[in-house]
Amino acid sequence: MNKIILLVSFVIVTGRLAAQTVYTGFIGEYPVEMTIDPSSATADAVYSYTNFNEPIRLNNGVIKSGKLIFSEKEGKQTKATLMFENYTTDKNVITGIWKNTITKKELKITLTKKYSIENGENIQWTDRELLQPESTKDKYFKVVLSKEKDRYYPIITAVKVYEKQTDKLLQKLDVECSLLGLDNISIDDYNFDGIEDLSIFEASYAGPNTSRIYYLYNKTTKQYYESNFSGISLEFDQKKKK
Repeated sequence: MNKIILLVSFVIVTGRLAAQTVYTGFIGEYPVEMTIDPSSATADAVYSYTNFNEPIRLNNGVIKSGKLIFSEKEGKQTKATLMFENYTTDKNVITGIWKNTITKKELKITLTKKYSIENGENIQWTDRELLQPESTKDKYFKVVLSKEKDRYYPIITAVKVYEKQTDKLLQKLDVECSLLGLDNISIDDYNFDGIEDLSIFEASYAGPNTSRIYYLYNKTTKQYYESNFSGISLEFDQKKKK
């Protein structure tokens, strides 16, 4: 793949990487993993209960007066709120409350920082994984990142495919891609055979143009394989099958 294009795309799409942080801990007595991606006044996040591994997307979090507040949606309804007191990105432990908006039940949240996605000169690290919000009925995905000294920003070096419930690693796809916040993986039926496939964001170019790598699912081998689809900003019409 063209490394020059990838380096250019990092500048365009990865302005908030330094604050992206992975935590592990508990909501009540339930173990969880959470990634928070904050800016100065807002934040996005994804988390899952590690006994079930069903990613839960948290959009449009608000950071105000030291509090970080998320609304957890179920369809259009707000199912719960998650509020962290005295939140800052440099804390190793953050605490808060998960509250069911219907029953008013509250659970304490305690999260410990596992690692942050650091960038900059003379920084080097490998194999840091980020949970992806997109999943299938029986699989969830993580992207694997590494940071080399001669690159200012990290790159995605692999996609890991895990089985829900068991956490079994089913497949590892080696790639070289830019990091696009939390949403690097998309799920869709790209070859119109009625089976969900996956794609990963690859790079950003001039204007809104982007590229992705498309992997199709083989029901017989139960593995993803790289397609021959290529192009910029591809769109897939499920009705016309084009």
